[in-house]
Amino acid sequence: MRITRLLSAALLAFGLSAAAVAPAAADSTPSPGASSEEGAGPTRAGTSFRTATEFEQGQTATARASVGDYLYWSFPASTGQRPTVEASVKLPKTHAAETWRLDVYDGLRRRQACQYGAQTRTAAADAASVELKCVLRTVRAWAEPWADDPLPGTYYVRLTAVNLTAGDLGRSVDIEVRAGSEEMGGAAAVDGSLSEPLVPGVALRNAADGQDGDGDDSPTAVLADLEPEDGWTSGWWSSRWVWTAVGGALAALAGVAGYRLTRGTGRPSRVPPGA
Repeated sequence: MRITRLLSAALLAFGLSAAAVAPAAADSTPSPGASSEEGAGPTRAGTSFRTATEFEQGQTATARASVGDYLYWSFPASTGQRPTVEASVKLPKTHAAETWRLDVYDGLRRRQACQYGAQTRTAAADAASVELKCVLRTVRAWAEPWADDPLPGTYYVRLTAVNLTAGDLGRSVDIEVRAGSEEMGGAAAVDGSLSEPLVPGVALRNAADGQDGDGDDSPTAVLADLEPEDGWTSGWWSSRWVWTAVGGALAALAGVAGYRLTRGTGRPSRVPPGA
């Protein structure tokens, strides 16, 4: 009975820990395509990395552009997130077959591979729209210098049409771009972290913000100043510490239960003759 109570207590502790971790991971970031209270994103697109239009995860950025333009947006992604970028292009009523391509780059402008999703898709002649999707790998807190693993910071989205006919160049299209992510939790944790996220440029600052200067309050150049809703979370803590603690507690209880089962009554089962 005592062993049964010990095992029941261990299972209860395990269940409570799992319940505490799971909602936190599920509620940390909006899902791809989900609308937040600030779901209305920007209504324009940049034409280069330097002029990329910023928007938050969970927002929908819209733009009216010309076929053949290179269109750029950017959004922040932090450690443990697996970003998903989706794009929808409403095409003219009449057009030839054309191929649209969605590319995602990190803060160092390294093109990131998509785990899955239709990154390139060809719209048949007179198709009303084309849908694109790219699911990136999980953002890591740290990586070797030679690796191209996704790291916390700004991510750029580039959308363009390729293999166009001369008659389709310059025609007007309506575009929607969405970004979201799934929180992967301690399964994606690594032993290390960046000192700073890969964010190009700095936010507006002046001498009053603690900068050394001669009273010049002119702002510095801004290339990206958005960050995730919960801030940059790169660091030593992750949910794997919870699972490690729960596993240690279960192992200790299993050891105690095994000892009690195998130690016997503490005296020999038979008394030798002549004793």
